[in-house]
Amino acid sequence: MATLNVVDMAGNAVSTIELSDAVFGIEPNVSIMHTVVKAYLANQRQGTQSAKNRSEVSGGGRKPYRQKGTGRARQGSIRAVQWKGGGMAFPVKPRDYRVSVNKKVRALAMRSALSSKVADGEMIVVDSINMDEFKTKKVVSMLNALGADRKALIVMDEKNEFLIRSAANIPGVKTALTNTINVYDILNGGKFIVSADAIKKIEEVYTK
Repeated sequence: MATLNVVDMAGNAVSTIELSDAVFGIEPNVSIMHTVVKAYLANQRQGTQSAKNRSEVSGGGRKPYRQKGTGRARQGSIRAVQWKGGGMAFPVKPRDYRVSVNKKVRALAMRSALSSKVADGEMIVVDSINMDEFKTKKVVSMLNALGADRKALIVMDEKNEFLIRSAANIPGVKTALTNTINVYDILNGGKFIVSADAIKKIEEVYTK
């Protein structure tokens, strides 16, 4: 089992914690993580984009000029694709981009992402993240003390509105609960800051 130091919000070591090898100590499966991240990003797309073809734009009911004798190319409608204001050829239409991923594949990708954070030294375990007021400076101070002043994902075991709103306007910082974390945010989130209680909940869910 891997052992990490548990620190307080000031960055001082207060104890240690042993991490489950089944969740935080596996060989990361890069291919599976790539598959799950692609599916996650695809599922974020609304798919509401739409453009009009020549039958959907207004006007163009009359032939713009006679077929022969003008010296110009024959035209049947000013709403053909080659005309300004005309319809588009093969326009995009609303569609569903959702991609389904097997539950076991998602779980393996999550364990791989968590293990990669431990292997890269980007996981920071905090004994408790206490916020009892809306104070962005307090969160910034904690991040600086933990060496996560550029980019970080803060994972809580229970919802703390003070922490969520205090961190909301810090560039590069996101907050999440143990049941809302995803592979993309973990890999893209920089430092992975997690409370000791959240570690236990993650292990309960993802231990085989």
